[in-house]
Amino acid sequence: MENSDLLTYLEGFLSENRKQRFLDVLTNRTKHFTIAVEDVFQMHNTSAVMRSCEVFGIQELNIVEQKFGKSIDKQIAMGAQKWVDIFEHPSSQACIDNLREKGYQIIATTPHNDSCTIENFDISKPSALFFGTEKEGLSDEVMQQADGYLKIPMVGFTESLNISVSAAIIIQDITNRLRNSTIDWQLSEEEIFEKRIDWARKTIKDIKNVEARFYENL
Repeated sequence: MENSDLLTYLEGFLSENRKQRFLDVLTNRTKHFTIAVEDVFQMHNTSAVMRSCEVFGIQELNIVEQKFGKSIDKQIAMGAQKWVDIFEHPSSQACIDNLREKGYQIIATTPHNDSCTIENFDISKPSALFFGTEKEGLSDEVMQQADGYLKIPMVGFTESLNISVSAAIIIQDITNRLRNSTIDWQLSEEEIFEKRIDWARKTIKDIKNVEARFYENL
């Protein structure tokens, strides 16, 4: 009841257009797929992947950054970090274990394997898609524990694409197919409710004082 009252209170600071926009976006959000990026040297690529997640409706992004210790490029992310949930993992194994506990199969994206192409990829299973470094690809740790492999079919001389380009192509394809399927892919009512509160908090200026006034009046 308190959270319901809090949402009503916070949304009182938002315009009707803003509230409706949140609802429209959330109806197209999914956790059926999640994305994981592993030790990407150029962090602007991770920021670009995050932007693709936001644009195409992937709610969660997992980051393994144990080698280079860089931070998200907010200019490249274009504000996507406000709307996508980011989970940082201390190691690839910790990331794999966490995602398996959530019920995801591990899918390694790679052009150097007898992989499934995106048009033949089975979208029915909750899947965590892993993307690796520009030069070395995914670690042996991920490759050896993957439940499946995925590649983009190519007909030119170049063997691979930039990670941010690869992620954008794959994410757009699988989310488009997902939305046109009968699979139960959308966020639950509880998840939508939680994100409405979260996004309202991230939108309202001086949110600490706004919330403080709410709790003072309880």
